Amino acid sequence: MHLHMLICMQSTSVRIDTATHEELKRLASELGTSIGDTVALAVRRLRQEHIGKELRAPLTSRETRWLDADLG
Repeated sequence: MHLHMLICMQSTSVRIDTATHEELKRLASELGTSIGDTVALAVRRLRQEHIGKELRAPLTSRETRWLDADLG
């Protein structure tokens, strides 16, 4: 898998349990990315899933009225 991530980024520390850290290292190795890039990919995927969930939610009555409004 070939992934393009930003080369230069500011960094910070995040505390995670040992088991999660080991899984993160394994996943990064499988993907051929750094741990930081793997975390960035995971965060992006979670954001996309969240957006998808919001888009699948039924429209509110206000949204439906707006979409059905007469434009003329």
